[in-house]
Amino acid sequence: MFPKKKENPKEENRPKPTEQAQQGAQEPQKQVEELRRQVEELQKEKDDIFAKLQRVAADYDNYQKRSARQIGDSIAYEKEKIIKALLPVLDDFERAIAHSEKAESAAEGVKIVYEHLKGVLRAQGVEQIESQCEKFDPTHHEAITQRAEAGKEDGVVLEELQKGYKLNGRVIRASRVVVNKAPATEQPAEESETKDIQ
Repeated sequence: MFPKKKENPKEENRPKPTEQAQQGAQEPQKQVEELRRQVEELQKEKDDIFAKLQRVAADYDNYQKRSARQIGDSIAYEKEKIIKALLPVLDDFERAIAHSEKAESAAEGVKIVYEHLKGVLRAQGVEQIESQCEKFDPTHHEAITQRAEAGKEDGVVLEELQKGYKLNGRVIRASRVVVNKAPATEQPAEESETKDIQ
């Protein structure tokens, strides 16, 4: 008979074909799982970056709106400051007109300049507050004093001492006025409630 073949020790350690197939099938599965994990990490990283980008875009949009509003407010403030500085000049013109009625040519020149200045201010959104015979309004008027005039309603402006002005609908100087304070009417004396009970 034939001599028995000695088994090779290397062959004993060699995995059997079914084990090889199982290990071979597990390798791609591990790789797929690893790739899925990497895709999930990359997806999360992408979502984080996208969220940061959205926040930066929103911040920039808010910054643009805020800076435009600040510029507008700054311009309005400067405009108001200039107009407030011009108002006393307007007051001086009014006083000059009132006191120079006799010198007609000088008064006429002052009136022309006065009307021109009023036109410039009107073009910039300045309007005069009407006060004479109006009901006193603390948002538009500053009461300097009170006076009682019969026949006039209580709280009505009797006299305007200094004109008030609004800039684009907002009061920049209240009118200084004299307000009517109706005299207190005497109430008939009440009869005594203590009567003798019979």
